[in-house]
Formats: sequence, structure tokens, C-alpha cells
Amino acid sequence: MKVILQENIENLGSIGDVVKVAPGYARNYLIPKGFVLLANEKNTKALEHAKRQLEYKKNKLTELAKALGAKIDAIVLNLVHQAGDEGKLFGAVTNMELAEQLKAHGIDIDRKKINLADPIKQTGEYTVPVKIHPEVSAAFKVVVTKAD
Repeated sequence: MKVILQENIENLGSIGDVVKVAPGYARNYLIPKGFVLLANEKNTKALEHAKRQLEYKKNKLTELAKALGAKIDAIVLNLVHQAGDEGKLFGAVTNMELAEQLKAHGIDIDRKKINLADPIKQTGEYTVPVKIHPEVSAAFKVVVTKAD
């Protein structure tokens, strides 16, 4: 089934692309969420008229993502956790905790966009990447210290 993307969808494409997807995926998820339109004659003609608007929206999202990326790059999170003598944490620092800490700093970002390969289990300084937009990624610094 061919559809026209109304939003940037990871692993499918970006705004305005005409892609082929499974019919069930389109009917049950993409269309009800408003992420796509069917690529029929009427919609493809309307797409030609809406290309400029979609391009504007795409550029605006990229600009917002770059601004958010600049804010994220400037952040240093200082976390204090219980740890053993060698610096091994009792527990771990996960992307969920990092998302909550970012929210406390005024940046609301989905925890799934924080690309933490493995939970942090040692004290130290870490750089954590964040995938904000398909074209924009940022990284922030996390300093994990031992609680007294």
C-alpha cells in the first residue's frame, strides 16, 4: 500500500515522501494516528500543492531540533548514587532516569531518544548521545559520583 508521509517516521522516511508499507500497518497504526495519507490520485494532486507547506514544516522542525540540540549539548548532569569501594553503583543509571533529570532542567525529551547502549554502572564521566531528529543529534555529559 502506498502512502504519503505527513510526519518524519524513523525507518520509513521524512515528510512528503511516498512510501510503500504493509496494508495492516497503514490501516491500524499510521492512518489513525494521522502520520500518513493514502497515495491516491486526489491526495497526490493535493500533495503537489502542499509540498511548499510540508517543506516549510520540515525546515521548521529541523530548526527547532537544532536549537534543542544546542541546549542539550550545554548540559552537564551531576548524579549522586550509592556506590561500593571500587566505584561500582548499587543499581544503575538508565535512560529513564536521565530523561527525568533532563526534564528537571527544562528539556522534555522521550527516554527512547536517549541512546544509552548499556546502563551506567560505574562512577565517572560519560557522554550520552541523543537522537533528536533524523538529521540532528546531540550529546550531554553525565557525571556520576559516589554518595557520602
